[in-house]
Amino acid sequence: MAKKKRPAPHEEEAGEAWLLPYSDLMTLLLALFISLFAISQTDQTKMAQMAQAFSAAFNMGGPSFFDQAGPSVSQQRELMSDEDQGNQAYLAENQTLEKIQKEMEEYIRQNNLQDELSTQLEEEGLMIRIKERALFPSGSADLVPESERIGPIVAGLLASIPERVLISGHTDTDPISTAEFPSNWELSSVRAMTFMKYLLSINNKLNPARFSAIGYGEYRPIAKNDTDEGKQMNRRVEILIARSLRFNPNEGVSKASEADVVVK
Repeated sequence: MAKKKRPAPHEEEAGEAWLLPYSDLMTLLLALFISLFAISQTDQTKMAQMAQAFSAAFNMGGPSFFDQAGPSVSQQRELMSDEDQGNQAYLAENQTLEKIQKEMEEYIRQNNLQDELSTQLEEEGLMIRIKERALFPSGSADLVPESERIGPIVAGLLASIPERVLISGHTDTDPISTAEFPSNWELSSVRAMTFMKYLLSINNKLNPARFSAIGYGEYRPIAKNDTDEGKQMNRRVEILIARSLRFNPNEGVSKASEADVVVK
């Protein structure tokens, strides 16, 4: 009786053997390039999150390259804590400025000073604008008696907060040329200095180191100078209660420098 022939053993095709190591190699290369990209970025919080994700995906419990790629857990907590504290400080300062604004607006309403004073909460801080006629005669830097209705309340509000204060003088485009004021620059500068000294003199709780004064002349108008109404708006003294903290969507909360206030 003839013997049956056994079937030949199945032989895997040689062309399929390389697929598994190739896929592993591609996965590792992808992880490497993503890691290099993450390291080049300055956002340490995102880097820490990415390091954790890759460690969980590619590390089976032993030491990992990603452990050295970002801050430690304690460092991550410290970074997050600093960020939270910065946000809370920014919000607290903003609430303080809003409170000061409400108090000032209430005083303006009660004393019918809507035509002389106004407030505006801006990116740089809380702005208080005082029209020329509420403080000075035309072409002069001598305070009028009506300034006594404004100075004490402003000084009292400024004494209740620690922020820096910039007082600036502004004019319209009408030229002035006198022995005392050769140009609008001199007039606006002396007015700012005069009002600053007045505030410091009526409240001894104010720290002079917080204050600065500057004159902008006619070069920072808030209205057109082609009408009398516009010129009246431009002839003013501004009090900027400057934020000590700034919020940048790309960088978060940071301290504001004195240069940020003066330049703007």
